[in-house]
Amino acid sequence: MRCSSCGLENSEGMKFCGQCATPLSFACAQCGFENPAGSAFCGQCAAPLTARSEGKGRSGETGNRRNGEPEQRQTTSSDARPQTLDPRPSSSERRQLTVMFCDLVGSTPLSQQLDPEELREVVRAYQEMCAPVIQRFEGHIAQYLGDGLLVYFGYPQAHEDDAQRAVRAGLGILAELPQNARLQHIMRVLRESLLQVRIGIHTGLVVVSEIGKGERRELLALGDTPNIAARLQGIAEPDTVLISAATYRLTQGFFACRDLGPQMLKGVANPLPLYRVLGESGTQSRFEVAVARGLTLLVGREREVGLLLERWEQVKEGEGQVVMLSGEAGIGKSHLVQEFKEQVKGEDQFWLECRCSPYHQNSPLYPVIDLLQRFLEFRREDSPPEKLSKLEGTLTQCGVPLREVVPLLAALLSLPLPEGRYPALSLTPQRQKQKTL
Repeated sequence: MRCSSCGLENSEGMKFCGQCATPLSFACAQCGFENPAGSAFCGQCAAPLTARSEGKGRSGETGNRRNGEPEQRQTTSSDARPQTLDPRPSSSERRQLTVMFCDLVGSTPLSQQLDPEELREVVRAYQEMCAPVIQRFEGHIAQYLGDGLLVYFGYPQAHEDDAQRAVRAGLGILAELPQNARLQHIMRVLRESLLQVRIGIHTGLVVVSEIGKGERRELLALGDTPNIAARLQGIAEPDTVLISAATYRLTQGFFACRDLGPQMLKGVANPLPLYRVLGESGTQSRFEVAVARGLTLLVGREREVGLLLERWEQVKEGEGQVVMLSGEAGIGKSHLVQEFKEQVKGEDQFWLECRCSPYHQNSPLYPVIDLLQRFLEFRREDSPPEKLSKLEGTLTQCGVPLREVVPLLAALLSLPLPEGRYPALSLTPQRQKQKTL
């Protein structure tokens, strides 16, 4: 228990401070209730307990501090020299973390070719490009290491899919790097080739602790995990994401990967299996991964399956139906829908599936955008003109007037339109939203 007078940390059970003999509880001035030291308000009448923090003694005498001056809390060391108390707790936390290292390729030759101010602009633009991608997947940038980034997924906030978030962030950085307008402009002005990065990701146990003294303190993850992630980044090919077997096991099925086999890493005793991430597999949920591996038998849901089949028969007779299926996480909602799909597999049908994503919380129409992109068969390597051509071809087959609809859907899908080909959208935001919907 900390003494409110001198700041000494006393052992539990002590009634008086071992440094200044001040009682470790004091009475409320309003009701007399004895409150424990450190209380901000009385536990009996809720009156503010500010007497000690404002320099008043037990009997109410005012100390010699001037009104309005902040109090400097001090403690006395063994050599009688006052020391200011640090309000930040010194604690450590053990947890599983996915660590990503991202580093520029060829930064040393680049620093020799560019003026330091020019290099600063390049590194700043690169970091500002990476930060929004990392933030979208709720990663934490622990350090800016010159031209490198040390990123934690799982700290300070943990998610059940932190390994997936890390890999998606790595792929997002690779996709954004050649498309970033500011970075492209800077490199054109400097007459330099486009930047490339290497990314290494590893998952494992760490201890997150405060490192350093005085003002130079920072929270860092300690253990083998950051070291291995740094080694992976060091041996990755330019513009690739390299992951360890631990990360691969947590993301298997969500990404297409190439098995590179066991590799020796500097400072690591045993060879580690490594994987190069080629891209997203298109799988959107853990359930889809489970379906690919094979599901267990659905038991005790005959009534629910029967209800879905009954509604399906009404649909075939021309009566549209809507069924809302709700329940606690893990109760088997997705399994039930999959069982229904298996039951009607041989019949004439066309499935359109939309899913929300925790990675696109700022885009309320993301499920529809994702559906359109899959329906139009957009690929990551498609250029904007190729995507626009696919959109126009599909709308033509549907008999939709292109001049009215293409500008709306192109804006929704973030596709630039050629000048003079379509009329500009001269609509208010509200009207554009209504027409898009």
